[in-house]
Formats: sequence, structure tokens, C-alpha cells
Amino acid sequence: MMLKEESKILNPPVNSRDHTHGPKTAPITLVQYGNYECPHCRRIHPVLQARQRRLGERLRFVFRHLPTPAHPHSQLAAEAAEAAGAQGKFWEMHDFLFEQPYEVLNEDHFIHAAETIGLDVERFINDLSEHTYAEHVQEDFDSGMMSGVNGTPTFFVNGIRHDDPWDFYSVVEAAEKPLAVKIRLLAQDFTSLAAAGSLILLLCTILALVWANSPIAESYFELWETQLAINLGQFSLTEDLIGWVNDGLMVIFFFVVGLEIKREIMSGELASPKRAALPIAGALGGMIAPAIIYTAFNFGGPAMPGWGIPMATDIAFTLGVLALLGTRAPLPLKIFFAALAIADDLGAVLVIALFYTTNISIAALGIAAIFFILLIFLNRIRVYSPLPYALLGIGMWAAFLTSGIHPTIAGVLVAMTIPSRSPINVRPLLVQAQSVVDDFVVPEEWRDTIDSRRQATIQTLETITNKMQSPARRMEHQLNNWSIFLILPIFALANAGVHLDMGSASNLTSPVGLGIILGLFIGKPLGVTLICLTIIKIGLAELPSGISWRHFISSTFLAGIGFTMSLFIAGAAFPGDPTLLNTAKLAIFAASILAGIVGSLLVYMNSPAPKATLQSEVAAAVS
Repeated sequence: MMLKEESKILNPPVNSRDHTHGPKTAPITLVQYGNYECPHCRRIHPVLQARQRRLGERLRFVFRHLPTPAHPHSQLAAEAAEAAGAQGKFWEMHDFLFEQPYEVLNEDHFIHAAETIGLDVERFINDLSEHTYAEHVQEDFDSGMMSGVNGTPTFFVNGIRHDDPWDFYSVVEAAEKPLAVKIRLLAQDFTSLAAAGSLILLLCTILALVWANSPIAESYFELWETQLAINLGQFSLTEDLIGWVNDGLMVIFFFVVGLEIKREIMSGELASPKRAALPIAGALGGMIAPAIIYTAFNFGGPAMPGWGIPMATDIAFTLGVLALLGTRAPLPLKIFFAALAIADDLGAVLVIALFYTTNISIAALGIAAIFFILLIFLNRIRVYSPLPYALLGIGMWAAFLTSGIHPTIAGVLVAMTIPSRSPINVRPLLVQAQSVVDDFVVPEEWRDTIDSRRQATIQTLETITNKMQSPARRMEHQLNNWSIFLILPIFALANAGVHLDMGSASNLTSPVGLGIILGLFIGKPLGVTLICLTIIKIGLAELPSGISWRHFISSTFLAGIGFTMSLFIAGAAFPGDPTLLNTAKLAIFAASILAGIVGSLLVYMNSPAPKATLQSEVAAAVS
């Protein structure tokens, strides 16, 4: 699942400080972030002018500045446009700077432009030398950072970032939204919400609980006990439906988790020892303290194997709650929790692999090891096609299934072998792409007779872009939504169905119930806070910028939301004891709800003022 939250909403919306071209009542508002030295902005400028002429009163066009270090004169060029705007001629300067064949802009060009469009040149020169409008340009830049702008040009259509092609029809389609497009965009908007996955997970949990306690409850349990067999010659594999979900379907979820862990270790928040110290330490403390609390209640008893249940944090629910808190949960805090959750997932995977195994088969492990070596070999010889990895991965999963080690570990191990870097030399691919694009420009009279050539060109460009992206990043992107919106909801539907009665409620005060509830609700924030405080005091890490200790400690209660992984470990800890398993599930639900509510309230009450929060997010984005 994608951990780094990325804004796609224009922030702030178009307002009186913006330069607009077109009526305020226009049904289409197109906002461009660009700069006058960007070659891509210069190429797209005549296309935008054509759109404006074609749409007329139906389009309002807005330009915001985004100067970048790659274009050293773009800052002064933006100030020149604003200085012209102060004399009522922003768009004249805007068009002049884009239309002149300047490869590199300088102050002489700006003065020439001012003379050409009829400005008060003396006033214009004074505004440039005094940097009168630098603050206005900076405000545009800051708004771009908050809106998820990564480069120039970037477009927003009616307040939503336009990631589709920059052709005329896609912009009109995105704005006017016929019924089919409305349905598609509605689905895209929902799946892009950070809280959407946790909402689906919650709905499936509620559905499972209602179904398991309804007049047709028997059908719920019969469904998941249904036997399903796969027979290939003499090979036969039989599992009940819940087993296929937990031992089979969840392998894909663990595969995505493995890709995320590898990404964060290779190039993310866990790549730098200094940046990784705080989330790793927090995850470690958040695992040790809950395990100690649970053990204190259940030491020597039959429920002792459940010590790992309160150790895990549910990444989907926790980040979903942080997303719902909006600016009350600043960006540095969200980044910290994303990294902590990744480290926590790694710890949970190790706990499952090392402690929740039975009747280990050395022969099966040997076969799994052979598959793993072959996967590493594919990585070493730079095989980028996913098919060989998938085939060998299935073989390794089957070996793990009979080895005694939980088969989902195979998903993590396969993920570790997927190449995470693009080809070493991408320049030939870039040259090929440019060649293909150049060849695509043909005389007007030929354009209606070469559709097959167009399709071949598009196919070539698609192949090139696929090769330029690392297989690990591509697979993570392709499987992320499947994991969030299909696999985890099915897992919740299969595992959250618990029969509720007065006896069930009383089980919450049993050693198992208290161990899990107190482990998650008290142990998690206590462990995270104490160990983070310790390593910060000794100088091994720093508190995230813009975050106070009160705010940080308040947010650690959200780490007590331990749904998916806790349910998973509970199933591994009590496979043959439905009474203990049901008690564990109820305790997980109770602790997660309690942690979510209390954590949200504490973060809200102790968060910085919205203005201060906004500034810290901008600072973090710029740095």
C-alpha cells in the first residue's frame, strides 16, 4: 500500500490574488504551475492558447509561478511578470516571455519585454531591483508544494490535479464529465483518499460481525469452512476457504508489504541511519512493551502463545485516521508514522517467521531455499519480466505451505528479490523515446492514413516507459489497490466474524482480553514514547520538525490500532482453540476502537494551530 500521502487538491483554491483569464463563471477552471524558462512550459503554451480560443467563455485559465533551481532565471522572470501585472499587463508579459525564442532569460530580456508591451520601464526596473513581488512568487511556490506539484508544467482542472494526457479532449472530458467519466473519476477520487482503504476495511468488519450474529449466522461459518481443493496430477492441495484467504490470498498482501519495506530501506525514510533511527526505535519499543504487558497477564497459562498479538500496528487504519485529521496531523508526523508502520510490519513478519511455526520440514525448507536462490539469480542477471518471479514465487509458496513456517513469509522473501532499480543506463531509452516522438510528427496530409504507425509508436513508448521504471516500483503500484481494496477487506470479512453474547463481553476482562487491550492501548504508546524519548535525549535522533512533545505523545496512541496484523497473529497463535481466538478478536476490536478514538481526540486537542501546521508542512515539503 502506498504510504506517502500525496495531495492532488489545489491548495489554496483560485482566489482574488491569482491572475485569471476568462470569466469567473466558466465551467472549466484550468490552473497551470509553470515557469518562463521551462522548455516544456514553452512547448505547451501555444496548445493552451488554442484551448482558450476553442473554449472561449467556457474556460478560465490561471497561471501560478513555480521557479526551480534547474531554471536559475525563472525566479526573476516570475517577478517580471508580476511587476507587469502591477501595471495591468500580466498576460501581455506572460505571452511575450513564452513566445520569444530565448534559450536563456536574463534581465535585459525582461526590460526589452517591458518596453515592447508599453510598461513604465523605470517603475518596472525598480520593482525588479527591489524584488517587490518576490513574496507573491514565493506564495505561488508554497501553494504548489502543498498541492502535490512535483515539476513544471503541472495542471489542475477544477481544483483536481490533472494527471491524464495534456490533449484538448481529455481536459474537456475531465471538466464536463459525461456519466461514464463521472463514474470513473468518482472511483479514482475515492481510491486516492488515504482513508478510503480503512473505510472499506471497517465496513467489511462490521458486515462480518453482523452476519455472524444474524439469524443466518450459520451460513457465515459454513462459507468459510467450505473445502476447496487444487489437483494437478498426483499433486493435491486442500484447504478450507478461510485457509485459502489467510495462507494464500494474504501472500499478495505480504508481498506488497515486502516491496514497501525494501523501498523504504533502499531509498525511503529507513535508508538513512539518522532518519531511520527514530521510527525503528519507536517500532521496537511499540513491540516490546505490549508483549511484556500481555506476558504479565498470561505467563505460564494456556494463552501464552498470544504474546505477539498486541505487538502489531495496523498501517491502513492508523494512516487513515491521520488522513482524516487533516492539518491537525502535520506532514512530518504522517511521514514518521508511515516509516514506523513499515518497521513495525518488518518486526511482525519476523515474529511470525520465528515464533509461529510448527512441525518444521527440513526437506520442504530446502526446496524453498532452492526457489529463493533461483529468484536471487534472476535478480543478479537483471531479469526484469515479472513472469519468472511469479512462477518461482508460487513454487516457493507451495514449499513454505508444507514446511511449517507460515506461507505468507514467502511473499516477503519474493519481494526482496524483485529488482528495485531502473536499468543502469537509461540514456539509450531516452534517446529512443525522443526519436520515436520526433518521427511521430508527420505532414498534415498523411495523418489520417497512418493509424497503424501511430499505434506502433504508442506501443513502443509504453514499452520504453515500462523498462525505465523499476519492476519493484511498478509491481507495488499495480498491486497496491488490489491489496487495499480487495485482499484486506476479504481478510476482514473472513476473520472478523465473532459470535457476540454476554459471555463474550465478560471475556474481555480475562487475562487474554486484558493482556491484548492494555498491551495495545497502554503498551503501544508507552513503548513508542519511552524509547523515542531515550534516543532523542542521547542525541541519536531528532523529533520531527514542527512537532511538539505533547503532539507526538498524543499521536502514539494511534499506534494501538492493531487490527489486520493482530488478527493474523491471533489466528496463528490459537489455531485450535476457538474460545481463545474469539476472545482475542474481541479484545483486538475493543483496543483498536479505544486507541483510535482516544488518539484522535488527543491529537486534535494538542495539535498546533492550523496556520502553524500549514507552515510546517510547507517547510517539510521544500526541504
